[in-house]
Order: sequence, then structure tokens, then C-alpha cells
Amino acid sequence: MMLTELCHELKNYFLRNREADIHSGTFTISEGVIEPLSFLAEGQYYRIVGSVFNDGVHKYGDEEDSLVDETFEGAVWAMAVPPSVVALASEIETWVAENSEAMNSPYQSESFGGYSYSKGSTESGAGGYTWMDQFAGKLKNWRRIHL
Repeated sequence: MMLTELCHELKNYFLRNREADIHSGTFTISEGVIEPLSFLAEGQYYRIVGSVFNDGVHKYGDEEDSLVDETFEGAVWAMAVPPSVVALASEIETWVAENSEAMNSPYQSESFGGYSYSKGSTESGAGGYTWMDQFAGKLKNWRRIHL
């Protein structure tokens, strides 16, 4: 899920109150569902930490977000992700899908016949350009220095 990558890149998991929003203990996932999480509202995003199979950001009650069954000692973070960040994650996901071939290309630019193209000049990705570079201006609004 792009939201997991985005929150990691931003170092921001959108906690309202660190002490109140991080719930530690033993959690069981059965039949793809983690229950009970009475501290989450239907449709709320949450982060699983300490799981073997399910670490990352998930959406509570989302039937498409099936979890792998396990019992783990860890934490579940109740997140308050702004709709604009969810929209940004979707925008990034679309951009990555449309540009994955160029992003994975080892070439910075190429031209042949009447065709030519150049990627950005940043050297951070394998081919020199990543979604972090493309969306740097939008990411800075939400970036934190540390968790």
C-alpha cells in the first residue's frame, strides 16, 4: 500500500496523541481480521508494528485489505490521516504506475529517430528519478524530522 511507503518517507504516522494512540500488547489476526480494536472507528487508518506478516498501514474494516492470520506481540497505532494525504498517496500510486518503466530504466535520457526524452537530473533512484523527487513539493507540507 502506497500509504505505508508515504508515511515512512514523511516520518509521519499522523498520531494525535502518541500515548493515547499507540496500543501495545498481544494481537491476534484470524480469518484476515484483527479484533477487537475498539479504539478504531470504521474506515480509520492504523499501523501495525511488530508483526511478522502484516507490518504497515491498513484501513480498519476494509475488506480488500486482508491480513495474514497470526498472533504477534507488538503495537497498533490509531492514525488520523488527513484526506489530502490519502489523496496524495493515490496520486503518487497513479504516477508510479504510469512511470514505472521510465523510473526503472538505467538511462537518464535517450533519443532515436524523431523521439527523445529526459528524466529529472536527481540521482536518488536507480534510473535517477523517484516518486519522492516528483512529489517533493507536496511532501514537504507533511514531513517530520523524526517519528
